[in-house]
Amino acid sequence: MSEEVSRNINIKEPRWDQGTFTGRAKHFFMVTDPRNVLLSSETLEEARVTVENYRAGIMKPGLTEDELWRAKYIYDSAFHPDTGEKMFVIGRMSAQVPMNMSITGCMLTFYRTTPAVVFWQWVNQSFNAIVNYTNRSGDAPITVNQLGAAYASATTGAVVTALGLKSLATRLPPIISRFVPFAAVAAANCINIPFMRQRELKYGIPVTDENGNRLGESPNAARQAIVQVVVSRIGMAMPAMGNVDLLCLVITLHRFPILNAPVQVGLVGLCLVFATPLCCALFPQKSSMSVSGLEEDLQERIRKTSPHITTVYFNKGL
Repeated sequence: MSEEVSRNINIKEPRWDQGTFTGRAKHFFMVTDPRNVLLSSETLEEARVTVENYRAGIMKPGLTEDELWRAKYIYDSAFHPDTGEKMFVIGRMSAQVPMNMSITGCMLTFYRTTPAVVFWQWVNQSFNAIVNYTNRSGDAPITVNQLGAAYASATTGAVVTALGLKSLATRLPPIISRFVPFAAVAAANCINIPFMRQRELKYGIPVTDENGNRLGESPNAARQAIVQVVVSRIGMAMPAMGNVDLLCLVITLHRFPILNAPVQVGLVGLCLVFATPLCCALFPQKSSMSVSGLEEDLQERIRKTSPHITTVYFNKGL
């Protein structure tokens, strides 16, 4: 039996050491657990109350440490870390596996015709736009016009890129052309994520000291955060969109076309169950950079108010 919870657990931070890849992987296996998508509103609200009450020094009688951490990870999977707002369900990282396995499986199956490429790239980039907006860093609001412009730019750029790569693939061997969907997704991530987070690039994201005290907003920190997220997203797609195609060729699904789509979806899902948390864990969620890497005016402000600070921290988003 677990003992009642201690009063000095810091649940603002993950349960495992985020300075190691293993600790980050354990953390993201919990956050991206697809079963969290099925949790009811009542369960999510109960977790939110448990977490917020504990932070305020109020504990439910009989609450154990394991129950507290469970509530924390349910809370983290559904509520934005900066705003505290409940996130749109398909934008949550716990929805990545079921959503991506369906979309990616269809992209790998239906890639031969231009209408199919356009449709599934549009679906994929629309989903990515929702995820990128939902998991953006910072707490500054974004207007409907800004969101609409970012969505239109991101999806158009991604679809045009996919069509360009498909046209190029017609001059390549068939086995190479099967990797066009992955190349298109990788290129589209480089377009979609910066577009959907362009407000951060313009105005910056909050940077703090090690205790979470806000020091200002930095576009340079936003650039570092977005690069890390792009790398992680491409990494997530790599095993699903690359290895699945090779495996399908090995088991000769072309002889049994009726099995193509369900097998593709299943294999993609299996890859994503592991690739999603492991690639999220490539970089710490609470990222850091040297004060000297910030903008000159922000450097000056920090040196005046907190001369002992040499490193700042920020939420990189997902």
